[in-house]
Parts: sequence; C-alpha cells; structure tokens
Amino acid sequence: MNEELVLSLRHVTSGYHGGGLLRRGPYQEVLHDVSFDVRHGEILGLVGESGTGKSTLARTILGMVSPDCGEVVHFTKRPQMIFQDPYSSLNPAYTVGWILEEPLRIYGKYGAAERARRVGDMLERVGLPEECLRAKPAELSGGQRQRVSIAAALIQRPRFLIADEPVSALDVTIQSQILALLKALRQELDLSYLFISHDLNVIYQLCDRVLVMKSGRIVERGTVEEIFEHPKEPYTRQLLSAAE
Repeated sequence: MNEELVLSLRHVTSGYHGGGLLRRGPYQEVLHDVSFDVRHGEILGLVGESGTGKSTLARTILGMVSPDCGEVVHFTKRPQMIFQDPYSSLNPAYTVGWILEEPLRIYGKYGAAERARRVGDMLERVGLPEECLRAKPAELSGGQRQRVSIAAALIQRPRFLIADEPVSALDVTIQSQILALLKALRQELDLSYLFISHDLNVIYQLCDRVLVMKSGRIVERGTVEEIFEHPKEPYTRQLLSAAE
C-alpha cells in the first residue's frame, strides 16, 4: 500500500443550527476534533452506531457541511459517493444509460461515441448486462441498482470514493457480491475508499484499517487485526460483542 494520501482531516469540528432555513436555533455539535488520513489504495473503515456522526462526517468531507474549525484537505479531486439506498439516489424518471451518460455530457469533453464507450465499459466493470442501459431503476433488483450506483460514482473516474452503508439494505448473498466487486474495482481502477458501516462483520471482510466513532469522536483506530483481536476501548469491545 502506498503511503501517499488521498484525504487528510485535521481537528475537524462541525455541527448544525436548528431553526430550519433561518438557522436561528441552538447549535448542536456533531463532530468533535476529528483527525485522520486516508492513504492511497486503502479501504479505511469507519464504524459506529447510528447517530454517532458518520453521515455528517461524509457530508463534511464532500463539502456539503462546512467545518466550524479544523480543515479537510483533498489530495485528489473531490470524492464521489455510493449511497445506502440506490433507489433514492438514482433518478427514477430516466434509464440507466441516461443516468450514467449525463455526468459525461455535463463535463462536455467527450463526443457521443466516446460517452457511449465509457458508459458501456463501466457497465461491464460493475457486472451488468447491456440491456440494463434501457431499464429504469424501478425495473432492476436491489443488487443491480447498487451496481448502477457504483457505476454512476465511478463514471468520471475519481480516485477516491466514500461508501455510506452501501450494503446494509441488501441480503447477505448480494452483500458479499457487492463487497467482492468493490475489492476488485479497487485493484482495477487504483481506488481508495472510506467505507462507512455500523456492521463490524462487513468492516472485517473489506477494510485494511478501522476508525471507531462514538458521539462524534474517533475513540479508537488501528488495523483490522488490532481492532478485532486486541480492542482497547470498552465501546469497541461492546460493538464487537454485539456483532457476535
């Protein structure tokens, strides 16, 4: 694994004001003094219970939430996102072909033939048949929709992806297929991932290193072997016990 970085967070604290659009309500801190790096070529897992701030962290990295202090440094172009629910993240009104081609059309650099070639190549990489190009998301299975979501995230060839609970809505068999696909794509396309999950069994199968988050703080970090075999924090041991 290359020690070159794709992302660095330093002392990031962020949160929200209540009160709707006017944002005049009380401030709620969600992330507190979060620091970590994502290395080139690795899959870094982020694990914690619901409500611990994992999704807020993803939105902060993507620039959707501005940190109140600290900094987020990208060493590649901005990462793309693979969402938990592909049905809500894919436009139901359009075909898979349109969904995959539209980012390339907006980019404006490629002609129609090159766009079609890139879309076909990406569809093949995620293991979908060509006839899926003419289907709309509702006509696909959950596993197929997640493959389309992965293809959509990769169509502009980012080097870094954030995957936010990407297999939690899938049954166990489809989960294992999607995890195998993510591993294969890492090798084929030289990708790095921040993989967010509440499921330690999934983290164990996929990740190289792990961050454990509790109440908006990173309370433990280490390799998969260190976290699973020699956890130091009571909270980590609690999560591992629940996973068993």
